[in-house]
Amino acid sequence: MITTRPGYPRWHTASAQGPRSLNADAVGAYAAAGGPGIAFALADGVGDDPAAARAARTAAAAAARTPVHKGPVEAVLAAQRAVREQTLGDAVLVVAMPAEHGGYRIAWVGDARAYAWDGTTLSPLTTDHTLAEFFRARHQPVTPRMEHIVTASVRTAEAHEIGTAETTSAGLLLTSDGIHKPLTGSGIRAVLAQPGTGAAELVEAALARGGSDNATALYVEPLEAADNTTVRFPIAA
Repeated sequence: MITTRPGYPRWHTASAQGPRSLNADAVGAYAAAGGPGIAFALADGVGDDPAAARAARTAAAAAARTPVHKGPVEAVLAAQRAVREQTLGDAVLVVAMPAEHGGYRIAWVGDARAYAWDGTTLSPLTTDHTLAEFFRARHQPVTPRMEHIVTASVRTAEAHEIGTAETTSAGLLLTSDGIHKPLTGSGIRAVLAQPGTGAAELVEAALARGGSDNATALYVEPLEAADNTTVRFPIAA
């Protein structure tokens, strides 16, 4: 569905199940009437089962519907409360909320990522909460399996473990690991640098690169690439 709302950025999402038995990724977006902008969320269920998929949908919806003035950390905590109450599953999550003077405030747990994109430069805003990053930061050896073991999640994270960041960029990309692991930063840049590309092309490229997971992207176009009059939904999928 396409909804026209003057003053909002143009954004779009795409998701594919890939070779998994089901799609346990989810996105959420919500703009409160009279509010300062759209809150975005992307969640990736931990596991490949219905409980993981429900946890991702629950987390993304609860996070996106958190009032913007409460901030993205509270959005993650709202997602945590909802997941603990409504499902036995778990998920990782990244949330972006508009900042007062432009750009976005980011909060995350796990290995869902956020990037700033200005049409030329792709800048990572998050650092994975994984066993690999834990050992990498301490200059210790890392094995490939460690890249897939998260050290913080929606269900388990303490408030102080929630990562935070800010960007002044109007262009934003949220991804599940089914996008950023097969493509890496250079692969994402190569796709977005082509005119007219976005979430769908990232998903296609990730799967073509041999991605073995659900692949989901939420892309907010840079101002120069958008007419700022169209918002593409679904909301809180």
